[in-house]
Amino acid sequence: MARTSAGILLHRRGPGGTEVLLGHMGGPFWARKDDGAWSIPKGEHGPDEEPLAVAHREFEEELGSPVPAGDLVPLGEVRASGKVLRIWAGEGDLDAAACVSNTFELEWPPRSGRVQEFPEIDRAAWFGLEEACTKLVKGQLPFLDRLRDVLGRA
Repeated sequence: MARTSAGILLHRRGPGGTEVLLGHMGGPFWARKDDGAWSIPKGEHGPDEEPLAVAHREFEEELGSPVPAGDLVPLGEVRASGKVLRIWAGEGDLDAAACVSNTFELEWPPRSGRVQEFPEIDRAAWFGLEEACTKLVKGQLPFLDRLRDVLGRA
């Protein structure tokens, strides 16, 4: 059975068109990467958890704020990196610079016996849809196309 994740893609109308809020993945593997190193705020869940509730929880854990959107529109599922991702889109605004993520522990450097704590998301930022296409990890790119379709605009 595939692992499952749920998340929320927050969007707003910016001066140049639609913008989306993405989080840069934390930890040493992603520290020096930018293009392809950003993600929709999301997290794994078990079969007995309600995906939309998990999406709300993970958004708040990874960005430090509840979802500032009213109605959420389902963008469906995508299989990526051995997971099934289910994402909803919502219109809202959030101060990306004020986002503070929860943390995870990792033995770093590998096989050192030293455990360090890292943020799940080390920073957040708003991107126009075109730039988001270069920033977002490849497996999540279909959600940007689906958001365009839902909004009927860029």
